[in-house]
Order: sequence, then structure tokens, then C-alpha cells
Amino acid sequence: MADITRRLGWRHLRGAPTAHIRHHCGEELLHDGPGLSFWYRALSAALSEVPVDDRELAMTFHARTSDFQDIAVQATVTYRVSDPALASARLDFSIDPDTGIWRGAPLEQLGTLLTESAQQHALDVLARTTLASALVDGVASVRERVAAGLAAEPRLPATGIEVVAVRVVALRPEPEVERALRTPAREQIQQEADRATYERRAVAVERERAIAENELASQIELARREEQLVEQRGTNTRREAEEHAAADAVRAEAEAARTVKLAGAEAERSVRLARAEAQAAREVGEARAQAQAAWLRVHADVDVSTLHALTGSRLAENLPSIDSLTISPDVLTGLLAKLGVRDDA
Repeated sequence: MADITRRLGWRHLRGAPTAHIRHHCGEELLHDGPGLSFWYRALSAALSEVPVDDRELAMTFHARTSDFQDIAVQATVTYRVSDPALASARLDFSIDPDTGIWRGAPLEQLGTLLTESAQQHALDVLARTTLASALVDGVASVRERVAAGLAAEPRLPATGIEVVAVRVVALRPEPEVERALRTPAREQIQQEADRATYERRAVAVERERAIAENELASQIELARREEQLVEQRGTNTRREAEEHAAADAVRAEAEAARTVKLAGAEAERSVRLARAEAQAAREVGEARAQAQAAWLRVHADVDVSTLHALTGSRLAENLPSIDSLTISPDVLTGLLAKLGVRDDA
């Protein structure tokens, strides 16, 4: 929409670069081109604004296939006004000189023209196509047919319209039919998913079995190695016991030899000692005998009273210490009597 400002009785229009402005004053064309900016009088000016940019027209319509199934077509047509003068002559692109608003609805007219033309060609191609084929290859065939039909449509060039591109977004059947068509595919997908699940489970079971077999083989190998280890330990223990026994035997033999040697030396020493003791005892006995004989010889020549005196002195030497001595009259009388008898003798 053009930007219009007011100054007293004059108006100023400033157009956009994508809008083609045509300014007539009577039969004279004063301004013609995109993005214009000029002053004009509202009472004598006739203005037209034609958009020259690419515009997208979305359309949705229903068609029927050869097997009598309803299908919805969603498409988009890109177009532009290639001849603004011709378009402004065929359609009402005039704007209010005071507000810049279109007096009519030219874009709606263009949309209706393009939609009807595209719908006609789409219906023509879908009427000879089954629903299954339309859902599989219908998008490409409908797009090609609509593009070719719009390119060959004489009304569009006569209106100054150029079709830039045609896109078919989707072909959709009715919801019930779509659900029915989805069921086999869903069942197949579910079957594939179940098959994949079963295969995955089978692979998991196989892997678990392989793992269990590996663990069992590892345990068997471990048990075998433990058996070898026990056997080796037994062999080592037996060998160690044999070595210890041999060492003990050698040690016992050495100890026995040493004991025998020591016993022999001890016996020899005991014999020597016994001989020495016997010799000493014999010598002591002889000495004692000689001393006794000498003592006897000495005492043989001594008087008896002297011997009694010596005996008394020896007895006195061997008697224990006497602190006090009590002599009764009877004892004293007996002793005196004995002494008297001896004196008389």
C-alpha cells in the first residue's frame, strides 16, 4: 500500500520498490513506474498500484480418483505481475488518492483465476488415476500437469500474469481411508519391529549363551590350572619333605657320629677319671694304712694311761659345747667309785 501524506490541497505519494504506480490525470499518463514519489491533486488524479513482487498463493481443493475416492490436494503457486499496464487495464488496481487503499480486491481475483485454472488441470489428471497410484506418484504428476496447464493458459498472459513455480505439497485421502491404508503398513511395520525385537532377543540370548560358554570354559580352564597347581604344590611339598628328610638324615648321621665321638671321648675320659680316682683312692688308702700303721706303732709303745688321756682329750674335742652341767650325787658317787677302783688297780 502506498504511503500518502496531505499538505493543504495537495497529496504526496511515496511508493514501494515492489509496487508499480500509474498516475493519470484525465487521459494523460503523468507517472508510470515502480517506487515513485510525487505530488498530485486528489481531485484530478487517477492512481493505480500494481504489485510486481513474487507472491505465493496457497490453495486447497478436493478431487476424486478413478476408483471414486475423495482426495484433498494442497498446492502452492508462485506468480508475479509481468505487465503492470496490462494488469491494471484488465483488473481493478486503482487506489483511493486520499488513503492509498485499493478500491477493489484485485489480488483475490488473481487468486480465484489461478486456483480455478490449477484445480481444473489437477482434477483432470486425478480423475484418471487410482487412489493408490495418486498417493504414490500423484504429487509429481499433478505438479507437472498443473505447471504445464498454467503455462498454456491464455488468460494469464492476457492479464499480464506470469507463473513462476508450482508446488504440490500433499495429496491426502479422507481420514477413514487414510487410517485404512495405514493399517497394513502399520501391521507390516509392527511385524518388522516384532521381528527385529525377536532377532535382537535371539542375538542377546546367543550372546548370553556365548558368554556363559566362555565363563564355563574359563572355569574349566581355571579348575584345570588349579589342579595342576595343587599337583605341583604336592610335588613341591613332597620334594621339599624328601629334601628335609635327607637333610635330617644327614644331620642325624652327623649328630650320631658326633654323639658317638663325644660318648667315646666321654667314656674314655670317664675311664681315665675312674682310673685316676681309683689310683688316688688306692694311694690315699695306702697312705691312710701307712699312717694308721704308723699311728698304731706309735701308740703301741705308749702307756695305757696316756692313751686314756689322749682319748679323753679327743672326746672332749668332739663333744658339743656345754654351758652348764648338773651332776647328781648318785652319778658323782658312781664316778668316784669307779675312779677309786681304777686307782687301786
